[in-house]
Amino acid sequence: MVDPVSTEPILELRSVNKSFGVVHVLHDIDFRVYPGQVTALVGDNGAGKSTLVKAIAGIHPIDTGTYLFEGQPVTVHGPNDVAALGVEVVYQDLALCDNLDIVENMFLGRELTHRGVLDEARMETMARDALKSLSVRTVTSVRQTVSSLSGGQRQTVAIAKSVLWNSKVVLLDEPTAALGVAQTQQVIDLVRRLADQGVGVVLISHNLGDVFEVADRICALYLGRVAADVKTADVTHSQVVELITAGRSGSLGLAPAEAAESM
Repeated sequence: MVDPVSTEPILELRSVNKSFGVVHVLHDIDFRVYPGQVTALVGDNGAGKSTLVKAIAGIHPIDTGTYLFEGQPVTVHGPNDVAALGVEVVYQDLALCDNLDIVENMFLGRELTHRGVLDEARMETMARDALKSLSVRTVTSVRQTVSSLSGGQRQTVAIAKSVLWNSKVVLLDEPTAALGVAQTQQVIDLVRRLADQGVGVVLISHNLGDVFEVADRICALYLGRVAADVKTADVTHSQVVELITAGRSGSLGLAPAEAAESM
């Protein structure tokens, strides 16, 4: 695991605010993602996790604050700008097409051509290489249709798709939701391998077991504010539950997050 003291964040938000009309959802958010580390983003429903992820992804423009990538302020007008930086998001619904095979899904909207026709051989090779780079052994053929894959295999394909384009930061939204025990472990192992390749990984999860197994850092949100951003090794399960449910943990000596406006 990379110590954040010895490196700079690859992606950073400083004092970010976001409102929808009169509803102030994100309050002065400071959030950092480090290369080679898994940062878990946790919080109860309504804490602001989805809004924060969509702000990072360029779906929701931030109202005030600074978005930095590799130490430099950047202006984000939409998802294409974020993708150009090297940031990919794997949403909970995975955005895969059941009627297409793995190769077709991994290159959907980014198909490679040669002399005006699809370069099927090159895309198939790149898809295999992406899966191989993550030590994926659960997929037997890249020409399987997605409809024939298990939930864990689908999640694997979605993650491999995100790294196909040399991504530097990958955000994973509840990647183990609705998966069985064995499939969950496969995905958690894959998340760790992704970080070990130097990618900055953000894991959005309600499953604290997964968080404590794979995350290097934990950022807890409470009513649109950062309740704590700590090393996983420095907190206990019960302390994180306190941060999620009360915005504070007395045993950590952290002040309570100020109550946000009604959401």
